[in-house]
Amino acid sequence: MEKQEKIVSMFDDIAPTYDTANRVMSMGVDKSWRRKACDLAYEFYANESIDKIVDVACGTGDMMDFWKKRSISNGIAVGEIVGVDPSKGMVGVAREKYPKFNYHISTATQIPLQDSSADILSITYGIRNVVEREAALREFNRVLKQGGLVVILEFMKNETPSLLGKIRDFYMSNILPKIGGFISKNLEAYEYLPNSIEDFSTVENMKKELEAAAFEIVYTKSFSMDISTLLIARKR
Repeated sequence: MEKQEKIVSMFDDIAPTYDTANRVMSMGVDKSWRRKACDLAYEFYANESIDKIVDVACGTGDMMDFWKKRSISNGIAVGEIVGVDPSKGMVGVAREKYPKFNYHISTATQIPLQDSSADILSITYGIRNVVEREAALREFNRVLKQGGLVVILEFMKNETPSLLGKIRDFYMSNILPKIGGFISKNLEAYEYLPNSIEDFSTVENMKKELEAAAFEIVYTKSFSMDISTLLIARKR
């Protein structure tokens, strides 16, 4: 638990500069990944009316805004979008940016929502920060309706990287931390990113963990030199 609290504290510290650093480091390409995740989830869920979407590790709220904008583009009526994050600093920024959404300051393993209450649950670039990941996946299953979708966007570990993958790893280990550290004045936080990826799961292991938590994999795709991977799974 001490490790989880340290991660939350780190995000509290970088919350004010988090959005600026992210945009600069990703050069905005993360927007296309988020858009694709939302559009595919709406397509797989195949329902023109959705009661609730939950974004876990919502950070400063950008994914929630993507869910809203893409629902309009896809002609889907969404009743409620809820953000869940243990960092008060990040949620504070999210509330200022997107006051129309609802928020809970809570961990991924203790989501304060009723059983079978959400249609879609997403976690974007946050699952690797969850120390008790298997417990979190079980919690996602509890919160989702039967047939509901979990949508994961994440930087996954690649045990056999291609040449482009090695270039990616060099960028994330040597260049990205310096950019993020300069903007945020917190080098340690951005050195954590490549280390957290290296310590994280491979795509295949993540799929096995989802299946063990009673999910069925419906879509897997890696983007941009395998920098980011999208997994969509359905509650069995």
